[in-house]
Amino acid sequence: MTQGDRIRSHLREMFRSALERVDPYRMIKERVLIQGGELVVRSDREELKWNLSHYNRILVLGAGKATAKMALAIEEILGSRITEGVIAVKPGHTESLRRIRMIEAGHPVPDAGSVEAGKTVAELARKADKDTLVINLISGGGSALLSYPYAWEDTEGHHALSLEDKQKTTKALLACGATIQEINCIRKHLSGIKGGRLAQLLYPAESINLILSDVVGDRLDSIASGLTAPDGTTFAEAMALVEKYGIASQLPYLAWQVLRLGAEGKLPETPKKGDPVFEKVHNILIGSNYGALLAAERKAKELAYHTVVLSSEIIGEAREIAKVYMGIGRDVRRRELLIKRPACVIAGGETTVTLRGDGKGGRNQEMALSFLAEIESNPEGSEGIFFLAASTDGNDGPTDAAGAFADPEVLAAGRKAGLSVQDYLKRNDSYHYFERIGFLLKTGPTNTNVCDVQIVVVP
Repeated sequence: MTQGDRIRSHLREMFRSALERVDPYRMIKERVLIQGGELVVRSDREELKWNLSHYNRILVLGAGKATAKMALAIEEILGSRITEGVIAVKPGHTESLRRIRMIEAGHPVPDAGSVEAGKTVAELARKADKDTLVINLISGGGSALLSYPYAWEDTEGHHALSLEDKQKTTKALLACGATIQEINCIRKHLSGIKGGRLAQLLYPAESINLILSDVVGDRLDSIASGLTAPDGTTFAEAMALVEKYGIASQLPYLAWQVLRLGAEGKLPETPKKGDPVFEKVHNILIGSNYGALLAAERKAKELAYHTVVLSSEIIGEAREIAKVYMGIGRDVRRRELLIKRPACVIAGGETTVTLRGDGKGGRNQEMALSFLAEIESNPEGSEGIFFLAASTDGNDGPTDAAGAFADPEVLAAGRKAGLSVQDYLKRNDSYHYFERIGFLLKTGPTNTNVCDVQIVVVP
């Protein structure tokens, strides 16, 4: 076993520990229980209780890559108390459920399943009344998985965005380099269910919203586009973002029309803080990227590394962030700056990729490939620096890989195979680069989702 094999094995162990800590089933079981006829939910700040005898019906709704595991735990806890339920999940991110219907839907671009899920959730939400308790299970990916295109009426009649309108808009947003918060700002204003509008549909029912964060900073109004949270953004801001990224010509006419009319005050805004629809809304964060990073750190300490958790809020262009990680690695190697060797630097967040080519990959694979480019530019200064970038949901971008490894041995394998790092970077084709030489990290669908984890090891 080479040094690289040993270190990459350590990186896998650290990432596995991160995933185990943010397992949705485990987190629900740790925080939710029935006690003396009451539903008890333990948040980080307090213990909340609801007397179940006060409700005639219990609905379970939700959407996200982690929602199936959350639903499995809720079914085991509530059992026959559940009246009805439906959740939207990504294909493959499923569980065997008895009482809650699963609808498999498209991600990252919505499909017909997304629209079916959106309509079904909206119909159930409208039927909820003051004697209904609604449990919403919300996790990352919900923005695409739950699609309820915006509709409105004026003197000319009824108008509604189509699935094709939503698909074209989503593709334009994903390719332009916008952050997830910026993408969700626009999504919320083209939806009849996002941006707090699910809470609007549910009112006056009581809702307990169990949320697993896949958003940097854990902003509730951004996770799954803020289904049950007051929206802090406006139509005018959405319009400004379209102009900022120069994508107006790529948007379907009706999508542009909704944003324009909204910015002119001719369509109602998403509900804001202080709106009565949020009086019975309880948003509870049950897991985040930071918890995953702490678990990875614990494993690194067990493996005898000196550790530091750098940040859980890393954002920016993936290939540029790779240069920062390499700079940290080089300083640790040469000067033991920041931390002593053997060193393990752990960070997380959600970067972006501005598409320039027609290749296949995700932000973590692109970051790893850019890390290899840095090794190539300064081989001596990069010796003995190892890197893993991976997505906690097991699918980095539209691929079946969570991420990829990068170190001098990986670069050597690429050269032996006749691969050009720069050529693959130009084509945004990181997946095929790492696939050719066997250095992708494949976990399969993890059924969780708390952004990404990046780890730098300097033995």
